[in-house]
Amino acid sequence: MVTRGIRGATTVVNNEEQEILRETVVLLRELVQRNELAAEDICSVWITLTTDLDAAFPARAIREIEGWELVPLMCAIEVPVKGSLPRCIRLMIHVNTEKSQKEIRHVYLNEAQKLRPDLTQA
Repeated sequence: MVTRGIRGATTVVNNEEQEILRETVVLLRELVQRNELAAEDICSVWITLTTDLDAAFPARAIREIEGWELVPLMCAIEVPVKGSLPRCIRLMIHVNTEKSQKEIRHVYLNEAQKLRPDLTQA
């Protein structure tokens, strides 16, 4: 088994607590489904937000998912590069897996599909 990183990103329309929490869960669930993950396989999750999102800690939404209470989570602010995608939540999941890099499925939802069209799947 090796440790691999799985990337994901999404956006919200508004800087509102419930929207941030909801979209974080949608993104996480999609990453889990596409990569056939179990919480027990997760080493940690690194979460970043753009500076225009300050209404909630996305980690809170993940901790409330059954089985994810013990997964190490960390939130941080994304580098505020001028012209970058606004209202964006990014996840980097570190997972123990037998899968190769080519088998990993990264997930980009909503406006975040613009970030990596080469990795965006329907």
